[in-house]
Amino acid sequence: MNAGPKSPVTGTRPEGTRDEAEAARRVHDLFGRIAPRYDLLNHLLSFSLDRTWRTRTARRVCPRLRPGSRVLDVCCGTGDLAFAIERESRRGSRGAQILGGDFVHAMLERARGKAARISSDVQFLAVDALRLPFADATFDLVAVAFGFRNLASYAAGIDEFRRVLRPGGQLAILEFSEPPGPAFGRLYRFYFRKILPVLGGLISGSRQAYGYLPASVARFPSPEDLAERLRVAGFSSVRFERWMGGIVALHLAERALDARG
Repeated sequence: MNAGPKSPVTGTRPEGTRDEAEAARRVHDLFGRIAPRYDLLNHLLSFSLDRTWRTRTARRVCPRLRPGSRVLDVCCGTGDLAFAIERESRRGSRGAQILGGDFVHAMLERARGKAARISSDVQFLAVDALRLPFADATFDLVAVAFGFRNLASYAAGIDEFRRVLRPGGQLAILEFSEPPGPAFGRLYRFYFRKILPVLGGLISGSRQAYGYLPASVARFPSPEDLAERLRVAGFSSVRFERWMGGIVALHLAERALDARG
């Protein structure tokens, strides 16, 4: 019998927050403050690898898309994953309809500005990932890059992703992870916990936000744990790939073809 995930971590908890509602408000405020420098810091602090990771994710998921497929990039930030999926979709003549959703207005404004500059057809709208404003079985693909970790309830997020996916639809979660190797793990943690908060704080003006980042990754479920949570929630074909020595992991799954609602 499947006992389910053993980790007690239920969702993000920025320092000092007491419940899910307060955690969500804190995350909203943190990302609202860093939105003006968000893209610069993403590229700078990851040595521009974040672009590669999003492109690689798009190439994993796009082969199954067809003309008219509906895609949701949830927790989209400034839209980079949505744009990567659009580029890959166009390259394969698949013509997917892509929506980007986030609950931080400042991020959406920047996403819309980028869409206008590159003549993108991606539409962006304000959504709460835990209460998506879409009917059941709306999307062929739900994707999230570096945003799932920030949800106040991982279980509620997974349930919503499953609800809005059609049976057989794809789920892709790209997220930071703690490297399993001891030597590389120590180097990674030193950079992530000592260097990154200082650089991010200096450039963004919010050291609190970039102190939250390594803390949230340290608390986040392991790839094995997250994969088990997806299975328990009713996803099939669950698998994950560790990239760059395990500092990021791409989780892939499908909404099971069953009678569950």
